[in-house]
Amino acid sequence: MSKQTTYRVCFCFQRRFKLAISEAPPEIKALFDQYSENDVMTVDHLHRFLTEVQKEEKATKEEAQATIDHCLRELKHLSIFHRKVLNLETFFKYLFSDINPPLSPSVGVHHDMSAPLSHYFIHTGHNSYLTGNQLSSDCSDVPIIQALHRGVRVIELDIWPNSTKDDVDVLHGGTLTTPVQLIKCLKSIKEHAFVASEYPVVITLEDHLTPDLQAKVAQLVTQTFGDMLFSPGSECLKEFPSPESLKKRIIISTKPPQEYLEAKDAVKSENDPKSGKTQVDEEAWGQEVPDHKGAIVADDKQDELDEDDSNGEEDNDKSPQHVAPEYKRLIAIHAGKPKGGLVECLKVDPDKVRRLSLSEQQLEKASEVYAKEIVRFTQRNILRVYPKGIRVDSSNYNPMIGWSHGAQMVAFNMQGYGRSLWVMQGMFRANGGCGYVKKPDFLLKTGPHNEVFDPKYKLPVKTTLKVKVYVGEGWYYDFKHTHFDAYSPPDFYARVGIAGVAADSVMKKTKTLEDDWIPAWDEEFEFPLTVPELAVLRIEVHEYDMSEKDDFGGQTCLPVSELRKGIRAVPLHSRKGEKYKSVKLLMHFEFV
Repeated sequence: MSKQTTYRVCFCFQRRFKLAISEAPPEIKALFDQYSENDVMTVDHLHRFLTEVQKEEKATKEEAQATIDHCLRELKHLSIFHRKVLNLETFFKYLFSDINPPLSPSVGVHHDMSAPLSHYFIHTGHNSYLTGNQLSSDCSDVPIIQALHRGVRVIELDIWPNSTKDDVDVLHGGTLTTPVQLIKCLKSIKEHAFVASEYPVVITLEDHLTPDLQAKVAQLVTQTFGDMLFSPGSECLKEFPSPESLKKRIIISTKPPQEYLEAKDAVKSENDPKSGKTQVDEEAWGQEVPDHKGAIVADDKQDELDEDDSNGEEDNDKSPQHVAPEYKRLIAIHAGKPKGGLVECLKVDPDKVRRLSLSEQQLEKASEVYAKEIVRFTQRNILRVYPKGIRVDSSNYNPMIGWSHGAQMVAFNMQGYGRSLWVMQGMFRANGGCGYVKKPDFLLKTGPHNEVFDPKYKLPVKTTLKVKVYVGEGWYYDFKHTHFDAYSPPDFYARVGIAGVAADSVMKKTKTLEDDWIPAWDEEFEFPLTVPELAVLRIEVHEYDMSEKDDFGGQTCLPVSELRKGIRAVPLHSRKGEKYKSVKLLMHFEFV
């Protein structure tokens, strides 16, 4: 029985629109005809379809039978149920079902996890304790828990003396953010660290403490984590351990201790809301992902590497007698900016490894002149990139700039939402969502003449991704029927594109289909890729609105390196990254 939606046009008139039943597109019907006989698809037919069209070379007939059984269990009302075969309707339902996703659910962690930590992109949070904006939101352990459940592996805590100077709080210093006790954050990290992934969690501490409170932190951390804590001692590591060797371990990373007053002075310029204006997202779902150039607002106060800032980490052990030795022994990944500017910062020490932090602006400036030196540095050492201080709205930046230079910790405001964060989420859907993605070999290799990858070098096209958008469905069930338009069904269009290196980044758009809850676009796009290893496929659906801003209808981002070939059902997510119950697109992926 078909459904109808009634829209009131005025006091006297109503418009009724019949909800069309989702029908297989012509190409799907043709494939069914090709891989069936007498309008029936048997196990043998489906097995051939899986291997030839879906490119699942290892698919077995047992798996084909299990697929048929699943489909028939879900569609018991069909008269064909007892025959253990598929007709066109059940075949189409299978293609559009959750058992046919764009990323393989059975692959799990499949990257080599035995290399040093510096060989991986690591899912990294910035100011992980904030519930909203950078100036006045609450500090809480709730966003830390949420981040860990999403697979984030690096949690940042800014630690400060409490109001009575006898305990330690976590807050964004120099702002109106309300504090949360450090011990509460530590306990929540311990409880939730390995819910989504068993690979190590790094806690980066931005330390603004006196030596006596540093000793207290050492006690709290040691008591809370116990044997979970990885503590190699006070000396710098010669090489980072591997994620495999650090499963279910907690790692502390911060700069070597320095006096509280020096650190307190350092925070002023970063957190001064007068230092620049923030760009507020113009659209409900966030601004377009900035390109590799021109999206960074200049702010000289934060540009120079030898300037103090809240995330700056100059090595400063002028007063070793004031250092709490038990605190220093906790630090497994030493951070710091050596004196002498950028050249000194990027020097590779053959005898020890460390972490360097740069703001998004500092990285962009450095990459103009020292791109290859950054790549060389990140082959052994860890580079952390963090949002510029004037992003008080907790917005984010283009992560590809950091990733294309080998930066492991591209730190994001996980509560900020928007397109940049969607790309981040897409990248870390790879490798089973464990929070660690092995960097491409070209970022790790050194040539016979000690040469390394040059991110500025224009590469030839390596492969071309062909994407076909067949049809979408599910909005009728997941949204109020007047959500998009009070007077008629929605007018949907899709945007499909690539987030990647500058040469690969592009967005394309389908036609807009009017008054249709089940838009059948049936459009194909091609994306030549020079660096497919770093490419993320971006997919969005919007509803065209003539008089106002277009409405958001769903999004997802997927790592191109792990896309399953063939026809797949692609689930869409909300602006906050939550998966819709019903909204999906039927798409075809092919590499040529």
